Amino acid sequence: MNKTTCYKVGYIAKVHGLKGEITMVITEAVDAGLLKSIFIEVNNHFVPYFIQEISDRGDKAFVKLEDINSVVQAETLKGCSVYLPKEMRPKLNRGEFYDDEIVGFQVVTETDEPLGTVSEVVPSGPNRLLSLNYLGKEVLIPTNGPFIKSVNKTKKKIVVQLPDGFLDI
Repeated sequence: MNKTTCYKVGYIAKVHGLKGEITMVITEAVDAGLLKSIFIEVNNHFVPYFIQEISDRGDKAFVKLEDINSVVQAETLKGCSVYLPKEMRPKLNRGEFYDDEIVGFQVVTETDEPLGTVSEVVPSGPNRLLSLNYLGKEVLIPTNGPFIKSVNKTKKKIVVQLPDGFLDI
């Protein structure tokens, strides 16, 4: 497993209890109560762990992993990121997308004029911005509001409608 085949669902915040339990902070939509295993990134390697017990508490889960039986063992996982395979990610509605899946998509206007390729999706408070290079300069297009007209995952194309003068700023 690696970062291209997995997605981050949270991280290990701290040790919980005396028998190696951990507190996992959940940052992505996932039904933690249904998890049987997870991947924990330890020293840039994805290590699989089977879940012995899990107690879901909204954005946190208290987890007992197999073969982690002491505070000392659990302490080594503190701060590590938790991943799941991308095929376990919940399906989105039409037109919705996960940030990592649209990197590399071509962005065009409604008249099919190419604007550039998405280099990253930048979080900006509660909003997200598509970052692309247009004529040698970075352009940030909000993903909310009327700007995104369609997202075609098959063709890897995003159609946008921008206000007059938007690209001149």
